[in-house]
Amino acid sequence: MHEVRNGGRQVSRRRLLTGSAGFAAAGALAGALSGPSMAGAASDGHGLRIVDRNENGGRLQYYRFATDAIQWDPAVNVLLPDGYQTSGKRYPVLYLLHGGNADFRTFHLQDNIIDLTAGRELIVVMPDASTGWYSNPVSSNTGPRNWETFHIAQLLPWIEANFRTYAEYDGRAVAGFSMGGFGALKYAAKYYGHFCSVSSHSGPASLRRDFGLVVHWANATSAAMDLGGGTVYGAPQWDEARVRADNPLQRIDSYHHKRIFLAAGTSPDPVNWFDTVNETQVLAGQREFRAALGQAGIPHEWREVPGGHYFRHELFVQDLAGMLGRLRRAA
Repeated sequence: MHEVRNGGRQVSRRRLLTGSAGFAAAGALAGALSGPSMAGAASDGHGLRIVDRNENGGRLQYYRFATDAIQWDPAVNVLLPDGYQTSGKRYPVLYLLHGGNADFRTFHLQDNIIDLTAGRELIVVMPDASTGWYSNPVSSNTGPRNWETFHIAQLLPWIEANFRTYAEYDGRAVAGFSMGGFGALKYAAKYYGHFCSVSSHSGPASLRRDFGLVVHWANATSAAMDLGGGTVYGAPQWDEARVRADNPLQRIDSYHHKRIFLAAGTSPDPVNWFDTVNETQVLAGQREFRAALGQAGIPHEWREVPGGHYFRHELFVQDLAGMLGRLRRAA
């Protein structure tokens, strides 16, 4: 689950990797542009210390933090609604989670999130997650990589302390693409009282199917790209309690009384074998998950559309409308 596409145009793993220098330059520019706080979010706290920021008066705000949860300094983009600085309103929040081999800028640089959310009364929070599968790993050879702690125990309360949000169940949604789609399903179940709406765009929903293929995939990719040979779930022996706690299919009762949106592609990519394997597995897992939701009498929305493993802007716009219908309105 490590390919990213831009409106249907594939961005290869090589392009993402070789683009890291450009991302670094963009981060440096963000620091150089740092100016007076327009969002009132300059305070430290919740285990986070701001080491760089850009509050330039526009909708998109940038912050980089030092935290004991992560060896390096992770960052977040916070996309504010139009008129935030002058409205005085409180807003619902969407935590939007990127896929593997990507970072906190992916939805901005590749998916035009500013235009996709124009006119919507919603704060969108897009944090770093590396290829860490939104988890605290069993082992790491690269220092702390506790992404779950960073997102849930540190970033979420920091956002609510520094922006005008609704710090309540009906004020938060979580969504993501690919690995981020899994992260959204995981967080919504594991932290039941945090999110009233959850959306998975081409994200795996069943860790154990096909002899635990997704667990193996999470272990392999995290070992190669984030943990220096460590793993999320343990190898060769899995930490079964962690797998059970994270597996959406084993947490069905935790999706009661939530708005659920699932999307996946149905067509293999005739050129890209990697893309085909990704979406084929995602589609099968989502169908298994949907069947379990149905058996439990849990309402959910789903879309199966032609194409492979990429973030579909048109489905995100549909998802956004339903999400805002479930969330508490800005006021």
